[in-house]
Amino acid sequence: MAAAGRRGGHRLPLTGPAPAPVYTRRMAATPTDSAPPGAVPEIDPAKAEQRLRSGAILLDVREPGERAGGYARASLAAPLSAFDLAIQALALPPSAELLAICGTGVRSLQAVERLRGAGFARAYSVAGGLQRWRAEGRPVVGVGVLDADETERYDRHLRLPGVGVEGQARLLASRVVLVGAGGLGSPAALYLAAAGVGALVLVDDDRVERSNLQRQVLHEDASIGELKTASGARRLVGLNPGIRIETVPARLDAGNVERVFAGADLVVDGADNFATRLLVNSACLRLGIPWVYGAVERFRGQVSLFRPGQGPCYRCLFPDSPMPGDAPTCAEAGVLGVLPGLVGTLQATEALKHLLGIGAGLDGWLLSVDALAMRFGKARLHRDPACPACGAPPPGEPA
Repeated sequence: MAAAGRRGGHRLPLTGPAPAPVYTRRMAATPTDSAPPGAVPEIDPAKAEQRLRSGAILLDVREPGERAGGYARASLAAPLSAFDLAIQALALPPSAELLAICGTGVRSLQAVERLRGAGFARAYSVAGGLQRWRAEGRPVVGVGVLDADETERYDRHLRLPGVGVEGQARLLASRVVLVGAGGLGSPAALYLAAAGVGALVLVDDDRVERSNLQRQVLHEDASIGELKTASGARRLVGLNPGIRIETVPARLDAGNVERVFAGADLVVDGADNFATRLLVNSACLRLGIPWVYGAVERFRGQVSLFRPGQGPCYRCLFPDSPMPGDAPTCAEAGVLGVLPGLVGTLQATEALKHLLGIGAGLDGWLLSVDALAMRFGKARLHRDPACPACGAPPPGEPA
């Protein structure tokens, strides 16, 4: 097993109905609460900690790059540059007690003015900001989690509710095995590497062929004849030198699967045959590792997420291997070149959501796509009690 290696945009117009706002007017620049005229809505760090124990919410209004250097424990990211959006995403009631903290206590006062102008009467600034908070020995976490390169590289992630510094650190600490560096593995690997998944393991015994390049965008013409793992590792390190790429230039089989999967947080299936998927399913069941399934044929594709012990497995969906000719490979049936890109990107999306613990996953669901009709569908999957892989054992036999 070999290893290699360790930003302005435009706002897009939205279509469809807009989400219901948490409050009905934009935050005003001046306070309109019932505080005495001239009163400064400010409390000291000691009182702030007491309020937190009583259910108050601490909002860190610094920018993501500042927060990456450390933040008050239990604080939520609400950068002043995107304050309205951050507060809307938190869906807080007007009765909530909100405490704002910044570096020295200046920007947090601006945030409190805007909060009070929006109807949050119980909004206060933490005097002296994080500087005083830290000087008084109050808990600061996340110090040194992201370096300067990572803070700049993952800036758009750091601004997302549900990701932020904590989520990005979780991605950087994750290990994902990609079975196959071909049509599905290419987009999945590129997006997982770009997102900052800390360790990616590429498993493939094949070499790059000219006929691969119509869909396998991880490789290039100059890579023809080269091992896909070597070509892929070089491309991924060039995209993100801050992550670790491990290569397994071998076919996944019963003799190496547990060693290859050891320590993985997730497996992403980029295989093109049932036998390998059955092997992945069996190993993941034994090791308790979730895996993201993907498949393409001609103009159609499928995606799902299987979590051992928490729903159906792959063999609940496909209990038996197909007869020869019933499930032709891409080499036999052909495939629209862009389709693996679409399905592999959906797989990467599922992988990132799972690693971050956000959103609604596809576990228990099969997502299908028909590229010709440009139609998506979802079907509910159920665990099969008689499943030969995860079903209940016969009476008298151990589970």
